[in-house]
Amino acid sequence: MKSLKKQRRIQIIALTTVALVVATALIGYAMRDGINFFRSPSQVMEQPPEASEVFRIGGLVEEGSIMRGQGETVRFVVTDGGASIPVAYTGVLPDLFSENQGMVGTGRYINGTFEASEILAKHDETYMPKEVMDALKEQGVYQEPDT
Repeated sequence: MKSLKKQRRIQIIALTTVALVVATALIGYAMRDGINFFRSPSQVMEQPPEASEVFRIGGLVEEGSIMRGQGETVRFVVTDGGASIPVAYTGVLPDLFSENQGMVGTGRYINGTFEASEILAKHDETYMPKEVMDALKEQGVYQEPDT
């Protein structure tokens, strides 16, 4: 009798372990495209990502760099004080998007230009995304907002 109970426990533990491994693998597989890593312009210049990799870039929009072309494509340059990356975005920019303001974009780095699929801008006068603030502090160009 004892051997049958022991064997049943081992089977249940083994089955539970297999189910846990399969569930973890399925969750990881489902989330693989949903994870976008953040990079500053300096990090992109140091180690350019593959053209197929989707990631987020953030920094300040350089003054005088916004160029609106014909159609919906807008070109501008994002910087963290250490490096600058040209950005191309087709679509409608957020209302609060402007020069010398923080932004975060999601997209791909192709042929030296970050081709954004989404642009996020600050939501009030003093807000800056944490990732952008940390990257600017690391470069030594972050300035505390006037409150």
